[in-house]
Amino acid sequence: MIDTVALPRPYQNYVYAYPHKTAYRPLTPRPAIADLWSGESTSTLSLYLHIPFCEVRCGFCNLFTRVGAPDGLTGRYLDALTRQAEAVRAALGDTEPVRFANAAFGGGTPTFLEAGELTRLCDIAEHVMGADLRAVPLSVEASPSTATADRLGVLAERGTTRLSLGVQSFIDEEARAAVRPQRRADVEAALGRIRDTDIPVLNIDLIYGIDGQTAASWRLSLDAALAWRPEEIYLYPLYVRPLTGLGRNVDPVAAEHDWDEQRLRRYEEGRDHLLAEGYTQVSMRMFRRLDAPPQGPDDYACQTDGMIGLGCGARSYTSGVHYSFDYAVAPREVRAIIDTYTATTDFTRAAYGRVIDGDEAERRYLLQSLLQADGFSVAEYRGLFGRDPRDGFSTELGSLAERGWLDDAGSDRLRLSPRGLAYSDAMGPEFFSPAVRAAMAAYEHR
Repeated sequence: MIDTVALPRPYQNYVYAYPHKTAYRPLTPRPAIADLWSGESTSTLSLYLHIPFCEVRCGFCNLFTRVGAPDGLTGRYLDALTRQAEAVRAALGDTEPVRFANAAFGGGTPTFLEAGELTRLCDIAEHVMGADLRAVPLSVEASPSTATADRLGVLAERGTTRLSLGVQSFIDEEARAAVRPQRRADVEAALGRIRDTDIPVLNIDLIYGIDGQTAASWRLSLDAALAWRPEEIYLYPLYVRPLTGLGRNVDPVAAEHDWDEQRLRRYEEGRDHLLAEGYTQVSMRMFRRLDAPPQGPDDYACQTDGMIGLGCGARSYTSGVHYSFDYAVAPREVRAIIDTYTATTDFTRAAYGRVIDGDEAERRYLLQSLLQADGFSVAEYRGLFGRDPRDGFSTELGSLAERGWLDDAGSDRLRLSPRGLAYSDAMGPEFFSPAVRAAMAAYEHR
């Protein structure tokens, strides 16, 4: 019966957060940050600092970032980041203890900053916000060309526990096809420098579905990554997004059936190879080495605990409101938003966001839990929301079961089958609320 069920396209929307920023709108009137956090638990928070600069913009990238930073822009950006951190820390107050359970520097490319600027970035997190970077997991994203010894030295000394390197492909021709000009020799040199540090967890990002990629070339990239015994490997399907480098060169109405099939095959090949090499699957994208060292205490739950995001591309989460700054992808729009951010002196109010009611909170919890390979406890879910997920989402979960995407729909633990994990990017959008769907559809890409 499963084989006769019509399946949706496998690659639709990567649900790394819900609701997506394209569902955010200007908040009117702009609420005070202090009011948004009043009454919220601050004992287990996540801290994220966003650096919106890269040395080159990859053809597949739709992140909030710009190429280069002329005329001292990084310094002005860090000045603004300091002002924002001071305002946010004051807004959190001292009535309840403020504790950060983990921290991350993302982008863009945080290691675009020079060593002295990375020291400033760590100081903002530690001395202004109060995060103990040497006592909690700290993850930092990097690119091969910016993973220099002096930058890595700062990060290692300040307590970085995880360094994520965006490689995408070890094949020079494939890297160029993805509009990511780099040489394998430079990638290997960067990996060597990272392994020379005391950073305990190395993650390597790879992409499948690149034009010209074959089963053989994909295996070559996988084996090249495995040669470094990374503690983590992320396998990302290639997406072509509006206003990205690749997006400008693709006919949006062209049939993509063959590409879907190719990506599914590469995914399965990559998954099976990593499992055979001693890795366990954490999600559709994430694989962790079975003997990888623990990163340290991490009692943060992304489904329920709050997050403080600093920087013009970061978002923050309270239980009732998700908020950020304006969002864009086109280079000119991004530059304008960054310029506005660096000129801002008053960071006491939230500008853009979305109110999260009980229904949206439930959808967010379900999505962020179900898309993990281990799934979630139905009993814990019932304790949080007062009902079984099968009662609230019977149609959606029934469809997953009919397609064979649930491992055991009758157990107390709801988890995806291996085929369900493969279709994670098709499954996520099915749980979006009508209101979020409408807001995303109405969003004007710029």
